[in-house]
Amino acid sequence: MGFPFPIPQHKNCLPSSPSNDPTKGVGSLRPRHHVLVRVTHWLIVLGFLALLVTGGEILTCHPRFYWGETGNVNMRPAFIVPIPSSRGSVPTGYSFVLRDQNGWGRSLHFEAAWIVILTSLFYGAFGFFQGHFRRNLVPAPSDLTPKKFGNDIVRHLRFERPSEEEAWSYNALQRLTYLLVVFVLSPLMIWTGLARSQAFGSVFPSAVAILGGLQSARTLHFFVAILLVLFLVIHVLMIFLAGLRKRVGPMITGRVTQQREQVWTKFRGENS
Repeated sequence: MGFPFPIPQHKNCLPSSPSNDPTKGVGSLRPRHHVLVRVTHWLIVLGFLALLVTGGEILTCHPRFYWGETGNVNMRPAFIVPIPSSRGSVPTGYSFVLRDQNGWGRSLHFEAAWIVILTSLFYGAFGFFQGHFRRNLVPAPSDLTPKKFGNDIVRHLRFERPSEEEAWSYNALQRLTYLLVVFVLSPLMIWTGLARSQAFGSVFPSAVAILGGLQSARTLHFFVAILLVLFLVIHVLMIFLAGLRKRVGPMITGRVTQQREQVWTKFRGENS
């Protein structure tokens, strides 16, 4: 879920000529991740984890989903999540009822949601005005050719370990995935979540009506959450594949190891 700071492309960030000293020019490289990217990344991670825990608790209150404006136990649901409920009045097929934690769950859910919303807006403003999205998330046309893009997909399906040079950049598949998460799934998650609020619906009724009603918004919210969780699982899996310390370290300190900086300096020097 982390997004890179612009890859250094200025000549003063690269070695002017080959050198036998492997550390020459290393210290002039920009940080791998800007401090604002790192801070917003971890705030969103913490907020998203809180949303997952509390969202799961809210789900147990009524694990039945409907389409339209209203939905209750007397109506036929669109589908049922096969888990026990924390409400004895909700038929689930289980002979026991979970402990009801709905009170603190809903309160923390909305608090975490606002943290994620405000942090995402701050990150979005930074990414837009600093050119972060254009430089780091929009793939180059040459990376979208069928052959190259197909190779990226095959490499991910085979869970191949990324090269050292990829520590400083993302391939086209990764960039498109991040664009989907940042500009489609995340806004849709926020929209469908706000649509569940009576206060939001009273001020912006058309925003709820477009989704099909309150229950439709809840159903869409559930499916978008599943997609984001799937993204998170794959994201973490790829981090472990590439090397946990190699990938998580730069998202904490902002820099990669000296050895990887040397690899990148050499790589850029050979291709400049």
